[in-house]
Amino acid sequence: MAAAEVDLTEALARLEAGAPLIDVREQSEWDEVHAPQATLLPMSELQARWAEVPVDDEHPAVVVCHSGYRSAQVVAALERAGVPAVSLSGGMVAWEQSGTPVVRPGSDAAADGERGHEH
Repeated sequence: MAAAEVDLTEALARLEAGAPLIDVREQSEWDEVHAPQATLLPMSELQARWAEVPVDDEHPAVVVCHSGYRSAQVVAALERAGVPAVSLSGGMVAWEQSGTPVVRPGSDAAADGERGHEH
């Protein structure tokens, strides 16, 4: 079964409607750049932490990685576990290329962007 996938326009609409954004990249990737509303849940920790992904049939989580490959794998695993989710096609590459806001270390937005991050 292929993972459900959405493009950036659809992902942003879902986020606006209340869907959470889960970033499955590793900490070092997150530290370079991430979406301000994202929560970090590295793919390498998914097995131990999958219960942290909100289960909401009305607003399935949008899962993002660098280019869309890892997020598709994570979404497929979540769907097998009964957790609704969709993968962002093109990942953070598409996010950044579109000009959608990001958080980078040392930027003015960094403080605002940490609200969704948990250690």
